[in-house]
Order: sequence, then C-alpha cells, then structure tokens
Amino acid sequence: MLSYSISTPVQASVSHVKELFTAELLVKLSPPFPTVALQRFDGCKKGDNVILVINLVFMKVTWSSLITEDQETDDEWYFIDQGVKMPFGLQYWQHKHRVKKTSEGACEIIDEISFDTRNAFLNYLLFPFLWGMIFYRKPFYKKYLSLVNAL
Repeated sequence: MLSYSISTPVQASVSHVKELFTAELLVKLSPPFPTVALQRFDGCKKGDNVILVINLVFMKVTWSSLITEDQETDDEWYFIDQGVKMPFGLQYWQHKHRVKKTSEGACEIIDEISFDTRNAFLNYLLFPFLWGMIFYRKPFYKKYLSLVNAL
C-alpha cells in the first residue's frame, strides 16, 4: 500500500470551503485528460455516493466511491471517500479530504490518499498518475475556494 498527502493553503474559512464542496467544484477539479464525467454526486456526508466515468479514448471506466465518514469541529471539517469500484487494478482507495483552520479567515485543504493494487510494481507505476491527479487541483482550490483570488 502507498500513501501520500498534498496540502493547499486557501484564503477562506473552513465553513466557506465546505459550502463550496459541491458537484460543480468536482467537475472543475477534473483534469483535461482523461476527461471525467460526473455520473452521480450525493454529497460529502456518510452514506453518500460519488460515481465518475473516466474516458480513456479507447474505453470508458467507472470509478465509484462511498463516503464512509464525515466530521466537523470548530477548526476542521473532513470526509473520507472509500473506493467501491475502481479501475487500473486498484483494490483499495481511501481519500481523506481535510479542511483545517490555520488562522482567522484561512485554512488548509489536505488530501490524504492511500491506495493499493496488491502488486508493488503496479503501485509504483500508478503512483505518479494518482499523485498528479490530486496535485493538479491545487491552483483550482485557490481559484475557486479562496475569498481572495490567488491566481
């Protein structure tokens, strides 16, 4: 199993960021290739489902996740999506989306990912693509979630 974390500072409150974590944001965060269609987005609460269809040109694959946990305090909000049906040989996927207050009117979005294909070689082969998929979001988090335009 491999794990990684990517942090992005955002000039907005935790509650502001939470309010904007919507289907529309998920579509904006999707990379230009492969194209991703949002088939279902129930939300970010425990029991919600998210289903994506990834167009690889030569074929389309489905990625579905279940929100298994969500919690909110005065200083942090998070939810965890657990892969249910995943492509690319993935056998396990967990993505903890954390939004943590850093100061008044500012927070940090922390994406904590763990994944496994049950094949070490394939894990390391997929790692740069899965890391890049999340790293790609950093400027969009700042653009769409900050109260001060960061770009």
